[in-house]
Amino acid sequence: MASWLGGLGSGLGQSLGQVGGSLSSLSGQISSFTKDILLEGTEEVGDAPTELQVSSSRLREIESTHATQRLENERLKKVCSDLEEKHEAAELQIKQLSIEYRNQLQQREVEISHLKARQNALQEQLQKLQTTAQSAQLGAGVLPPTTTSASFVPVVRHHSSGFQGDDMDFGDIIWSQQEINRLSNEVSRLESEVDHWMQIAQSSRVQGTNNADKSEICKLQNIIKELKQNLSQDIDEHQHELSVLQDAHRQKLAEISRRHREELSEYEERIEELENQLQQGGACIGITDYSKISDLQKNIQILQTEKLKDTHNMKELEDKVKNLNEKLCSVENENKILLNERELVKMENSQIQEYERLKSEFIKLQNYVAEQETLLKEQGKKLTLMTSSEEEVLRLQQALLDAEKEIMRLNILNQTDSFIGAGEDGLKVKTDMQVLKEENHKLGKEKEELQKKLASLQHKDEDVTSASIEDMNLELNQLRQELERKEHELKESITERATLTAELEELDKQNQETVQHMIILKEQLSKQHTEADSTINQLKLDIDSERRKISEVEAEKMEMSKELETQKLKMNHCTFALNDLHMSNQQLQHNIKDLQEQLKKFQDCNLNNKKEIAELKQNLKQKEKELSVSQNKLTKIINQESNSNYQDLSLKEREAEIEKLNKDISENKQLNQNLEKSVCDLKIENGKLLAVCEELKQQLHEAFAEKNKFSLEKDTMLEALKMEKGQLETELSQTEKRLLEQAQKYEQTIEDLSNARNMNTDALQLEHERLVKCNQERDFEIAEFKRNIEQMKADHEETKEMLTTSLGGQKQLTELIKEKEMFVEKFKNRALELQQELEEYVKDSKKHEILRQNLEEKDKSLAAMKEENNHLKEEIERLKDQQSRSPPVAEPKTLDIITELETEIAQLHVIKNNLEEEIKLNKKTIEDQSQKTVQLQQSLQEHKREIGESKFQYEQMNVTHEKLFLEKDEEIKSLQKTIEQIKTQLHNERLVFQTDSSDLFQETKAQALNGENGNEKHDLSKSEIERLVKGIKEREREIKLLNEKNVFLTQQIDHLSNDQVGKLTQIIQEKDLEIQALHASISSSSYRQDVLYLQQQLQAYAMEREQVLAVLSEKTRENSQLKTEYHKIMDMVAAKEAALMKLQEENQKLSNKFESSSQDMFRETVQNLSRIIREKDIEIDALSQKCQTLLTVLQTSNIGTDSGSGGVNSNQFEELLQERDKLKQQVKKMEEWKQQVMTTVQNMQHESAHLQEELHKLQAQISVDSDSSSKLQIDYNGLIQSYEQNEKKIKSFSQELAQVQHSIGQLHNTKDLLLGKLDMVTPPMLMASSVAQTSDIQSNTPPEIVSDASKLLQQELEQLKKMLQEKDDTIRTLKENNQRLSDSMAITLELERKGQKDTDPEMKQIKGKCDVFQKSLRDKDLLIKSKSDQLLSVSENLSNKENENELLKQAVTNLKERNLILEMDICKLKEENEKIVSRCREKETEFRALQETNMQFSMMLKEREFESHSMKEKALAFEKLLKEKEQGKMGELNHLLNEVKSMQEKAVSFQQERDQVMLALKQKQMESSALQNEVQHLRDKEQRLNQELERLRNHLLEMEDSYTQEALAAEDRETKLRKKVMVLEEKLLLSSTAVENASHQASLQVESLQEQLNLVSRQRDETMLQLTMSQDQVKQYALSLANLQMVLEQFQQEEKAMYSAELEKYQKQTAEWKKKAEKLEGRVESLQESLGEANAALDSASRLTEQLDLKEEQIEDLRKQGEIKQEMLEDAQNKLMNLINSTEGKVDKVLMRNLFIGHFHTPKNKRHEVLRLMGSILGIKKEELDQLVSEDQKGVTRWVTGWLGGGGAGSKSVPSTPIRPNNQSVFNSSFSELFVKFLETESRPNLPLPTLSVHDMKPLGAAGICNPSSTRSSSHTETTGSGTSRRPDANPFLAPRSAAVPLITPTSLGAGGSGHLLMKPISDALPTFTPLPVLPDASAGAVLKDLLKQ
Repeated sequence: MASWLGGLGSGLGQSLGQVGGSLSSLSGQISSFTKDILLEGTEEVGDAPTELQVSSSRLREIESTHATQRLENERLKKVCSDLEEKHEAAELQIKQLSIEYRNQLQQREVEISHLKARQNALQEQLQKLQTTAQSAQLGAGVLPPTTTSASFVPVVRHHSSGFQGDDMDFGDIIWSQQEINRLSNEVSRLESEVDHWMQIAQSSRVQGTNNADKSEICKLQNIIKELKQNLSQDIDEHQHELSVLQDAHRQKLAEISRRHREELSEYEERIEELENQLQQGGACIGITDYSKISDLQKNIQILQTEKLKDTHNMKELEDKVKNLNEKLCSVENENKILLNERELVKMENSQIQEYERLKSEFIKLQNYVAEQETLLKEQGKKLTLMTSSEEEVLRLQQALLDAEKEIMRLNILNQTDSFIGAGEDGLKVKTDMQVLKEENHKLGKEKEELQKKLASLQHKDEDVTSASIEDMNLELNQLRQELERKEHELKESITERATLTAELEELDKQNQETVQHMIILKEQLSKQHTEADSTINQLKLDIDSERRKISEVEAEKMEMSKELETQKLKMNHCTFALNDLHMSNQQLQHNIKDLQEQLKKFQDCNLNNKKEIAELKQNLKQKEKELSVSQNKLTKIINQESNSNYQDLSLKEREAEIEKLNKDISENKQLNQNLEKSVCDLKIENGKLLAVCEELKQQLHEAFAEKNKFSLEKDTMLEALKMEKGQLETELSQTEKRLLEQAQKYEQTIEDLSNARNMNTDALQLEHERLVKCNQERDFEIAEFKRNIEQMKADHEETKEMLTTSLGGQKQLTELIKEKEMFVEKFKNRALELQQELEEYVKDSKKHEILRQNLEEKDKSLAAMKEENNHLKEEIERLKDQQSRSPPVAEPKTLDIITELETEIAQLHVIKNNLEEEIKLNKKTIEDQSQKTVQLQQSLQEHKREIGESKFQYEQMNVTHEKLFLEKDEEIKSLQKTIEQIKTQLHNERLVFQTDSSDLFQETKAQALNGENGNEKHDLSKSEIERLVKGIKEREREIKLLNEKNVFLTQQIDHLSNDQVGKLTQIIQEKDLEIQALHASISSSSYRQDVLYLQQQLQAYAMEREQVLAVLSEKTRENSQLKTEYHKIMDMVAAKEAALMKLQEENQKLSNKFESSSQDMFRETVQNLSRIIREKDIEIDALSQKCQTLLTVLQTSNIGTDSGSGGVNSNQFEELLQERDKLKQQVKKMEEWKQQVMTTVQNMQHESAHLQEELHKLQAQISVDSDSSSKLQIDYNGLIQSYEQNEKKIKSFSQELAQVQHSIGQLHNTKDLLLGKLDMVTPPMLMASSVAQTSDIQSNTPPEIVSDASKLLQQELEQLKKMLQEKDDTIRTLKENNQRLSDSMAITLELERKGQKDTDPEMKQIKGKCDVFQKSLRDKDLLIKSKSDQLLSVSENLSNKENENELLKQAVTNLKERNLILEMDICKLKEENEKIVSRCREKETEFRALQETNMQFSMMLKEREFESHSMKEKALAFEKLLKEKEQGKMGELNHLLNEVKSMQEKAVSFQQERDQVMLALKQKQMESSALQNEVQHLRDKEQRLNQELERLRNHLLEMEDSYTQEALAAEDRETKLRKKVMVLEEKLLLSSTAVENASHQASLQVESLQEQLNLVSRQRDETMLQLTMSQDQVKQYALSLANLQMVLEQFQQEEKAMYSAELEKYQKQTAEWKKKAEKLEGRVESLQESLGEANAALDSASRLTEQLDLKEEQIEDLRKQGEIKQEMLEDAQNKLMNLINSTEGKVDKVLMRNLFIGHFHTPKNKRHEVLRLMGSILGIKKEELDQLVSEDQKGVTRWVTGWLGGGGAGSKSVPSTPIRPNNQSVFNSSFSELFVKFLETESRPNLPLPTLSVHDMKPLGAAGICNPSSTRSSSHTETTGSGTSRRPDANPFLAPRSAAVPLITPTSLGAGGSGHLLMKPISDALPTFTPLPVLPDASAGAVLKDLLKQ
């Protein structure tokens, strides 16, 4: 924009300057026109019709101007409409592009948001793991409250980072605002320049330029309007762009906020689903018995067999590790070799310039940063997706900074170029001043020649008679006055010239200094600016602008030369031309002032440039510091590599330990294969993400390229329009000047004719009219010839300047091309280095990661192995102890359960065998794959051999390529098959793992229950309790071991999958290398098309490879998800372990209390232990269900139902039914989740299909681009051919020009010959006419005058008589010659007229040819511009290709292909260089041809000089002959005085004829002097040309041969010219002989002349009278002239007033417009502010609506949850009612039997106590009991009847405890034992308790810890209340553990004592999974004590 605005400003200035010049010339012409009209008015006009004619002529002029203005208005309207259409089309294009860009951005942002969501989930899981690990290490049972808050922290952080990604949009907005500010500053600057030019125009008008036409003012107004429209359009465009950017930014913000809310909602839904799953996960598996020991023994045997297999597998793994170590060593050796090569390359590239080094190292730093970020990705494994987006943001910001730097650099270049253009303007002013000096010199020479001619005339006049002396004296006085005036004018012009020269010298010095300074600046900039394409484009644009300036300056020169010619013509006729000279001087002074102002501006620009250079140097220093820092980092990385070698040794030592410990690991292979497949999926996903990133980058670059192309097209359109406008303006000005000149000439002829009419005598009138017509014709001819000469000169100068500029441009282009080649080579070398370093760093990073993973895995495996060994030893000992003990007799029910379990185990074994067979099959497939890889390697070697053969045979090469592609397809298919197999294997192994875990949990539960039975039957001894505790601890250790095993196996599988992927990538790389080698072998021109086809195929295969990698990345992602779920389960297990530790401590405390306390306390501890065991069972069931939720939900439900059937009691059976319902619900939910997963998988498949379609589209686009590039190359070649044809045409035209010039020279020669003949023929004819006149006059003269004359002429008569006697014979001969000459004169006159008629059409033809040449030159200029534009477009294409190459550097496989492409580009550049060299040679040939034409011109000039010399010699000889004749006459008159009287009349007539001949000679001499001046001008130009030629000789030494040939040609021409001179000398001799003959004839005519002497004297007197009359007329003319001047001055004053008034009007209008514009700008700003506020309000409203929607969704979710809970409650209440109804009428027979027998067993003294106890249990009051006891006789019967009747209130509360009758041990047990059992059954919970996740655990500080008494009281109130009474926070998902499971039994067991669990109390005091130590007041023991006391 800056360059365009600068061009606009310069164009404005130049157009205003031209307007000033045209105004001055028009003012002069109008003044002369008005003078002529006024003269006519004073002399002729006195009547109305003439005034009407004048007014009508003025009306016509006004109408013509009006018509021209209308035409211009129409043209401008058309231009405006075209521009508006273009603007609309451009806006539509911009909108489409912006819409596409926004869509792409939205897509990418959606992907980024998904990736961020994944990352946030992974980070949350990480933090959870860390917190759980810390809690496990510290042994704290309570999780810290920071877990919930910490999980949400990274989400917020990543949101902020997500918003950071929008920095690019903010940067764009800031940049656009800066651009708008800069444009407004430039607009203000342009307005100030316009004001400045307006002031100059006003001042020039005040000084005398007020006579300009109104038409030009209208033109200026139209120009100003156009500029204002353009300004407004530009402002509108920028505002539109701003609004578009703001809309895009707002849309982005809205979308990001919307996504954030969606993510939050998704997270909440996921959390709710997890909570539901956790609550529904509490399932209870049935009780198992000691029969599990046999199952465990079998499992141990199976484990031992699997141990052997695992040892074998571990050996294989160790072998693989060794192989990997060997590969590592080889890779390190290769790295060393590459390092050596890199050092060599660094030594070679040490000579590269600093700027390139900095740029390349900056790129290296960027790559290094990217590598470090990749390292961080692979270390974190979960932060991969975030860094890629951050890298993109950084890269985009850097691209923005680079673009801003390029804009700054372009502005600097524009400023420097404009400064150079100003210097060149100064040089042009110098040349103008030199032309003025030469013209002044010519005027001085003319003055000297006039003086010489006056002296010669004086000599001649002394010989003539006294009458003629008096006439000559008068004429001499007039001439002297004119000479004095001219001398005065010359002095003034000399003084002005001196002042101008002084000012010009100062300007020259300043210009030289500035030019030198700018040259230095340019050299510095050329070193720093590497991007040569942009500089070439700018230089070409500047060259175009300079050519325009040159053409404008040349037009100004032409105008100045025309004005000077008109001044010369006016100097001959009048003195009005001085005013024009003064005006031109004033204009020059103004121009000098403008130049001084420009110089000041340029100096300021220089200062700014210096400051910018200093800033650039500072930036360079900073970059160097950053480079040093990066080098230090590189050295550190190399040191780390050395440390890695030491780590290898430690790895080997640890591997030896791993071999010993790996014997005990089981089930490795299955998990290995599963995790390998998951790793493959993850890698495929990574590949897909990389491909997406690359696509984004390519789309961004394409968008930038399209923007650049669009701006270039706009610039070219504007430049073409400007060029057309300038050409039209110059043509209009030239036509106007020609018309004005013709009008002036016609006016002069009218004046002459009017003057001639006023003559008195008829004879004088006729002669005067004839002479005026002749003069007019001659003036027209001279003007036409001068125009032709000037046009030829201008054409010659233009051609010369074109040649010089083209040569300079070609040199610059060649130098730039060389520099570009150097840069390309350097960049290629640098690129190779960087690629090598990249590969090294990537390999090193991979090695480091592999080593770290190996170390970590081996450390973990060591620890795990040691712990596993210890635990296995303990398990073996424990199992031996169990075997040594005798198992108790199992019940038949337990035997049924054992049989069912055995069948299940058998089924599981079958499944295991199947899985093992599948594993074997998988092993076989892996071995086949390895064999296939070996075969592939062999085939690769074979293909290498085929490649060697393909260098000689092209067809074989194609066959090999097809084979390679087929093999790759097979590999891809095999990989896909293996992936599917791995997926199936993963599924199966998960099943196995979950079944094993379920078995283990069943075993633990069986042991626990067996322990309980043992306690009951062995009187609950202390040793058995301790054994139970130990069993729990061992089970916990087993769980830990299994978890550690799982972790270790997953790590090993990751490692193995990485190895396999590395092998596959190596194979792919080898194949890519082979393909690249093939490409290198086929680099010849004949194979290029095939190579292009093969490259396209290779790209397609690369895309397929990326797809495969994307599939691998997906698998790895799935693996990572499974790992996260596994880690969550581990967290849960750790929490449970912590709870178990606390329970163990409580058990120890209770055991200590048991020793001291009584049997009641013992019972309390037993109850606590039983409750804890049940809670443990519930927790273990929850864990098992958590493990089985992935794919085996149905199996767990079946197991749950089976185990539930083995329950002993009816209560347990109901509990199992409820658990089955819950499990069914969970199964449904899992099935729904499974369907969701399936839908997501299908969506992923659809997305992959869409991606493939996009890939195909991209490939099609690439093919289209390649086709378009080939078409462009063809068009370029065609243009080059057309350019060469045009150059040939130019050569032919130059030859035609030379021929035309030769014909002109011949015409000039013929003209000169004709003029010479005329000079020879005219004198005798004039003498004859004078004789006739004197004869008429003599008759009229009186005798007195004759006598006076005779007295004066007596002395002369004596001398003449002597002469007449001697010359009688000669006079006779002269008479005869006179007659002959008169005849010849008539003939020659006719010939001359014919020759003029012939020459007129020839001149017209010449003019037509000149016009054709000018048109052809303009066409050539346009062609050159179009070619420059094409070059620009080609350079842009090149730059785009280079950008694409830089983008594709990251892909390792495509590097060599890109190198080949670069080599092809170098070949193309070389071809272009050769073409440019050929063009240079053609230009040199053209230059030689022009030099030859120059020599021809010089020869023509020399010929003309010789002709002028010959003319002068002829004139001198003629004068000598005349003198001799006069002397001869005087001698004869002395002897023959008598005869003279008869001849006097003839002599007087002869003298008059002689005078006329002299006047004609003077005219001819004047013309010859003018020709001499022109010749001198041409000689000066020749000298300049010679100087330039010498300069060119210094630069072009190769041209010496051509110069020698030209010298030979010049010698030939000299010989020809000498011959011509000889011919001319011969002609001179002939003419001298003719003159001698004429003199001889004149001597014969003396006698007749003596008779005419009397008539001569009379005629002399008459001429004296006529002279006096003519003097009076002259005085009258002077008076009329003075009157005219007065009238003119009045007219000018009136015009000045008119113009000033109009100017003031226009200024007022402009001020008003400016005010309006300011008001409109204010309105626009206010509207923008209101728009911003409205947008902010809309954003806030949208946010509020979104928040409302979210709240409504939450409310709906909560309502749904409430409805679900109400349904659950209703179901529970219904079940409770059913239970109550079922148990109300039933009686527990066993309990009744025991109570009855116990009553009778007791002694009679204590039976009443037993009755009271029974009554208290049954809820009978004390009063009724006392009555029963007091009544001894009736009491028993009533008690028995009441007991057996079962109608009491107590029977409702007693639950049924069914015991089989065959269970005989019950009868043997005591009453206390039965009572304890009863209490245990009552305290046992009926429903499975819901377990909560780690997230929902409530900390201790959540609620205030209340006293137990208060909690108890609250619980009583709640239980006694209605069943539907609820707490305020009744959400079951947020309820703590203590709320779900009451740890304290209520004291009172009334009628509602046996209520449902959901109706039992909820206490907030207790934390999750951590029961408080039970106080004695609130325990079950306290209840027993109260009962005993009563």
